[in-house]
Amino acid sequence: MNLPNILTVSRIAMIPVFVVVFYLPYEWRFLVSAAIFALAAATDWLDGYLARKLDQGTPFGAFLDPVADKLMVAVALTLLIEEHHSMILTVPATIIIGREIVISALREWMAEMGKRASVAVSYVGKIKTTAQMVSIIMLLAFPLSTPGAIVGEILLYMAAILTLWSMFMYLKAAWPDLFPKEKGL
Repeated sequence: MNLPNILTVSRIAMIPVFVVVFYLPYEWRFLVSAAIFALAAATDWLDGYLARKLDQGTPFGAFLDPVADKLMVAVALTLLIEEHHSMILTVPATIIIGREIVISALREWMAEMGKRASVAVSYVGKIKTTAQMVSIIMLLAFPLSTPGAIVGEILLYMAAILTLWSMFMYLKAAWPDLFPKEKGL
């Protein structure tokens, strides 16, 4: 167990803490849950950086890192949907969560075919992740209809659009393997 893997595991361990804080009966719960999510987002960046910088990438880390990210984001988006009962948040959150399920299944299938590299993380995906993380932090920290939350909503829609774009790019890359042309036709 190296430092990058410890950071990844800590991100998963933060999820129940994040949920409990979010549901506490105090007004400060939103700011503290935003801070916990921000810390988790920072460990996401830091564990990848350290794994590359210290040459400490492991199969365990390569497996667990995207799982930890998706769990944290899905839980945060679900809590925001439940808290605000807002279609404005539900539509992009559903797109983001649905895309993660589709792309995770696609990556697993492509890995089984020995073609995982054709569905690797793209630059668009990195921008999408940044917009998504900042958006969630803002939506957790600020009440709806305030300037901070409005910026968070805009970033969430930007993340949803980039989510659809990156899903299209992944599906395009995998298309020849998903639908191989039959010989002789």
